[in-house]
Amino acid sequence: MKVLIAEDDIDFGNILCQYVTISGFEVSIARDGNAAWKQFTEERPDICVLDVMMPGMDGFTLAGRIRKESARMPLLFLTARNLKEDIVRGLSLGADDYITKPFDPEVLILRLRNILKRSYPGVNDKYTIGGSSLNFNTLELCCNGSREKLTLKEGQLLRYMVSNKNTILPRENILMEVWGDDDYFLGRSMDVFISRLRKYLKNDQQVQLRTVRGTGFILEEV
Repeated sequence: MKVLIAEDDIDFGNILCQYVTISGFEVSIARDGNAAWKQFTEERPDICVLDVMMPGMDGFTLAGRIRKESARMPLLFLTARNLKEDIVRGLSLGADDYITKPFDPEVLILRLRNILKRSYPGVNDKYTIGGSSLNFNTLELCCNGSREKLTLKEGQLLRYMVSNKNTILPRENILMEVWGDDDYFLGRSMDVFISRLRKYLKNDQQVQLRTVRGTGFILEEV
């Protein structure tokens, strides 16, 4: 599922992008309302997360234009103001939810998932490669008839690799996407998780998790 985030605060926007990407979504970010409108028309996201106060075009104006173009597009507003009139205006534009800053990014992820489940009831959080499938909602990996219950971090790592299958992933990219840092000790921890995933996938002859010496790893569908 593709998420368009319109947020003019660069640091905060980058944090949101990181969390949303780690959670398995494809993310596009715009730094002002005009750029967000352009990206919306070109990329056709599945949901839009709009900051209310932005240069060029504010979130309410942007939402109105989006609604004219796509009446059923899910919308979630972000705002630093907890004013009743803002909430009423946002909801009157058809917003699915409204979050007041500051907030925990995990709250945003939960809200996104809930909105998407309501908006696209036939879509679930499942990923497949070869003869294996990952249900991220239950953290269950099915591999040629066998089932493994994964930890959250195992699930996040496998989801990221399946979402980027047949692509060489540098170690530092994996660490930043899944752990949020490329610290040396986290790298050693990642190696342990990679070994676990290899063990879980060993019975699937259509899948190979390889180490690319001096670079990182690749999860291949063969």
